[in-house]
Amino acid sequence: MREFKAMLCPICKKNVAELDDPGSPNRFFPFCSERCKLIDLGRWLGERYRIPIKPADESSELPPPSSGDARADSSDRP
Repeated sequence: MREFKAMLCPICKKNVAELDDPGSPNRFFPFCSERCKLIDLGRWLGERYRIPIKPADESSELPPPSSGDARADSSDRP
């Protein structure tokens, strides 16, 4: 006997059924249709999905070397 798991399409929020069987009749799973699958792909390609990043703490960054420091470093080399 096949068991159905219910979930919502991430795009249109319709019910989507998934069979435990790998040969599931919904080849667009986890989406309900090809349309929703393509909408999701377009969002990825349009960079609408992003991972938020915290700005770096400015106090933890080292100051850039001054032009005088760069010359001092190069004169120390043989």
